[in-house]
Amino acid sequence: MIRILHTADVHLDSPLKSLAMRDEDLRTNVEAATRAAFTRLIDCALSEHVKAVLISGDLFDGKERSARTAAFLTGQFDRLRAADIRVFYIKGNHDAENPITGALDLPDNVHVFDARGGKVQLAENIWVHGVSFAGRHASESLLPRFAEPVSSAVNIAMLHTSLAGASGHDTYAPCSISDLRGAGFDYWALGHVHKRQVHAKSPWVVMPGMPQGRDIGEAGPKSASLLTIRDEKIEVEEVPTSVVEFLSSSLDVTDAVDDDALRALLREHLLTTAATLSSAAGVLRLTLSGSPLRSWQIQRDRDFWSEQINALSRDTGCLWIDRVIFDLQSTKTPSGAANAVDELYMSMMGIQAEPGFSNLAQAEIDEMIQDLPPTVRAQLLPDETAAKALFHRLAEAGARNVFARMKGVDS
Repeated sequence: MIRILHTADVHLDSPLKSLAMRDEDLRTNVEAATRAAFTRLIDCALSEHVKAVLISGDLFDGKERSARTAAFLTGQFDRLRAADIRVFYIKGNHDAENPITGALDLPDNVHVFDARGGKVQLAENIWVHGVSFAGRHASESLLPRFAEPVSSAVNIAMLHTSLAGASGHDTYAPCSISDLRGAGFDYWALGHVHKRQVHAKSPWVVMPGMPQGRDIGEAGPKSASLLTIRDEKIEVEEVPTSVVEFLSSSLDVTDAVDDDALRALLREHLLTTAATLSSAAGVLRLTLSGSPLRSWQIQRDRDFWSEQINALSRDTGCLWIDRVIFDLQSTKTPSGAANAVDELYMSMMGIQAEPGFSNLAQAEIDEMIQDLPPTVRAQLLPDETAAKALFHRLAEAGARNVFARMKGVDS
């Protein structure tokens, strides 16, 4: 029996993206998360007595040079070397532009495949094949660079690819699942797409996902793949790696009749969320929804409630708040102009439906949206319907917020 650990997209020392980096404790935890997850990965390799670790690209994160990162990485590889564990590594699109990958003197248990491709014998009947990126982009398929599988052996192929395309990811080294299945290899150790997916089992085509998420867009527990090879048959299991988990949840606060009731609901929700974590810590984006009797007061005092939620999350011992979204509907929206504030609210709700205001607001939204990365824009506004829906949500939320802040006391 031989075991092999497969990972990809480590993105060591990736820049922080969370909105909650104002919190120093959270900053410290998330800054160290990619390294801590990689250390956990190495711990797993040692405890499972694997024969090799496969890193299918994007070990690094772009152009930043860091001697500290190089020293950390060398130390972790040395731990594997001391246990006679080999490392096979292909460069992905981020690695190809990182100067460390060309200058780092790696321990002799690490084999880095070049862009020409090659194969290395791991055991008597196991061969590992791999092809690295030569540069930042790979617009053509890299499959022609793979040598033929070795006959009467288990053949593992390492490839960094977007396959036929994946939402939120640029197209790199494109190929289809059918192309991979027909190439004659027993296990395709893929990388590039950050979400775990087993595309096929005969042969195995596995995108392991990343070992550690970096923001709310990479939510959920993260993992690696552990291969067990017996009698030339491969079994695959998922092993946890992330130390910080990003997640979103929604809490209906309709039944919160007063502040104490709202705090009780929040406390129970946060404790329940903390209990579901697969990682040691969690970063939560919380949405408050529903139609409580005091919705406008909660809207008015949103800064206060944001701090209350932060404090309650810290009491769990493992949760931090990334952001609180107040998506509350008023049960007492004015139907007539009882006073000046009610009249202003009715005017705002009417103005948003006027073509002039709509066109002006839409233009401003479009200008702001252009500052976002293309992949984020595509997710936020996939079509014209989504753009119109975003405008109406923002306009209605703005009107409710102004009404809540000006109301002062419940009438």
